[in-house]
Amino acid sequence: MEPEAFVEEFDKLCEVQSDKASVEITSRFAGVIKKLHYEAGDMAKVGKPLVDIDIQGAIKEDDLEAISEDISQEPTADLEAEPASKSGKTPQIIPSESGKESRPKGTHAALATPAVRHLTKTLKVNLVDINGTGRDGRVLKDDVHQFAKQRDSAPTKSSTKVSSTPTIENGPQTETITQLSNTQLQMFKSMTKSLSIPHFLYADEINFTSLSTLRPKLNKSLSKRPTSDVTKLSYLPFIIKAVSMMLHDYPSLNARVDTDSTTAKPVLVHRQQHNIGVAMDTPNGLLVPILKNVSSMSILSIARQLTHLQALAMTGKLGPADLSGGTITVSNIGNIGGTTLSPVIIEGQVAILGIGKIRAVPAFDDDGELVKRQVCNFSWSADHRVVDGATMARAAQIVQGFVEEPETMVVQLR
Repeated sequence: MEPEAFVEEFDKLCEVQSDKASVEITSRFAGVIKKLHYEAGDMAKVGKPLVDIDIQGAIKEDDLEAISEDISQEPTADLEAEPASKSGKTPQIIPSESGKESRPKGTHAALATPAVRHLTKTLKVNLVDINGTGRDGRVLKDDVHQFAKQRDSAPTKSSTKVSSTPTIENGPQTETITQLSNTQLQMFKSMTKSLSIPHFLYADEINFTSLSTLRPKLNKSLSKRPTSDVTKLSYLPFIIKAVSMMLHDYPSLNARVDTDSTTAKPVLVHRQQHNIGVAMDTPNGLLVPILKNVSSMSILSIARQLTHLQALAMTGKLGPADLSGGTITVSNIGNIGGTTLSPVIIEGQVAILGIGKIRAVPAFDDDGELVKRQVCNFSWSADHRVVDGATMARAAQIVQGFVEEPETMVVQLR
């Protein structure tokens, strides 16, 4: 929305975002926007005004109290919007001295009843384009129907034949500015902070042959259980569980960097629960929902929770609780493509695992025979201020051992 733009009741004003969860705020009144108190990307304070709206309608003196109590009333006298900064509310409505003057027809949408406004939305017409025939220019239902009828009966312009091949115009290069979406804006801020952390990368090739043999057997068994809500396991639950089991031996990778309030020196804050974030590609962009307390979950429970979070992410229904509290992250870019990557640590964490694409390669077994092997690259990024390369390598080898020999996970399950 921009100043001087017309807004109808229930029209979307803005999206408010917190930790990648966004909520739409709609207008409670119809009128003209006079002032924006915040720009896109600003930090808005709870309870403070967002916009000033000039209410173009009318109201009786005895209706003012009802409106202030947020009860919708039909306007019958002129209104003006008092600047929100004076009252702390958006908008604050006061009666206009010109309340008795008649309005020109077809210029004030707020004179229409809620039923008429609903009808305009149903017929997809703009209320301000209609010449109202009611009192003081009020738009009536008949006016809406007549306007829609004339619009639909108007002759359509002959369509121009468009070539299936895009036309490349000669001339100088042109540039178009596109505003960042809310998710992109949040990612811009968080990644800017994250890349201030000194990263180092550790990568290795993991043999998935045993796990790729075991997984179909488990899936076949699950498919025979009619009461099971999980009928197919992907590789990801095994990897997530392996990371959690590694954290028991290397709790420093589950910590965060902070500053001691008394000494002002940097410290590591260790966290007991393994809250593992899983990066997901969604229609709204990259989101990282959190699997809470993975150390107490079975592989089947992890798969069940992953399915639940994926469904919420794809429908834009993840809440702040689903996106906060992570202690370490797993990014499975391999389901899209790519063999290796350099993942970026999320602020408040010290390590992240990037999973590449599983692929078949020729290899030699212990007897020197040529065999087909399923392999995948694991890429670890760590905070080099508190994690050294040797620690990361040893921790990564524990995860590698669990994935390459999944039966060993059974022995150490807690």
